[in-house]
Amino acid sequence: MQSQNPFLDELAKMTTSAMSLAQAAGEEAKTAFRSQADRFVADMDLVRREEVEALRAEINALRAEIADLKAASDKTDVKATKSKATEA
Repeated sequence: MQSQNPFLDELAKMTTSAMSLAQAAGEEAKTAFRSQADRFVADMDLVRREEVEALRAEINALRAEIADLKAASDKTDVKATKSKATEA
């Protein structure tokens, strides 16, 4: 009695090889797609999220600085108005 069937053994080897080939092809397709997507993004001159977030933070800081400068300017205007009123 034979313990292993050579036909089934070869079939199992072929199936294993086919699965590893399919997996490698899938990884290759994924890499190619990612490369094409990166090239498309570069051609479109799109901006990355990190750049947008950095710009948003800078704009918020500038808005706060402008608000502080306006408040200081208003205080200076009030003082100038009071000093003109006391001189007259």
